[in-house]
Amino acid sequence: MNVSINKKQRKDGSVLYVRGEIDAYTAPLVSEQLLPLVSEAESKSVSVDLRDVSYMDSTGVGVLIGALKASRQSGCQLVLENVTPRIERLFRITGLSDIIPVKPLGGEEKEWE
Repeated sequence: MNVSINKKQRKDGSVLYVRGEIDAYTAPLVSEQLLPLVSEAESKSVSVDLRDVSYMDSTGVGVLIGALKASRQSGCQLVLENVTPRIERLFRITGLSDIIPVKPLGGEEKEWE
């Protein structure tokens, strides 16, 4: 039930590194850090690095959908990076991988079949 979040600036945009579980208890913390990044007009790209996320429930998916909506309004691109197979499966099941670019752990963005 813990989550830690670190923000870093890269040449191509901002990165939010998330570690732990994203659930009903921790999702508001993730949202609090993510929404301002994707809402800023000067951010061209925001990546969420999920390599250290061990669990995500529907509340976490909801945070990402909210961030996607905010990013579209500001013209910012939202990308999910280093997605583990377990979280990748969740994104496929929910259809999130159809609307947000997903780059699996150690790989390039996938086109889902």
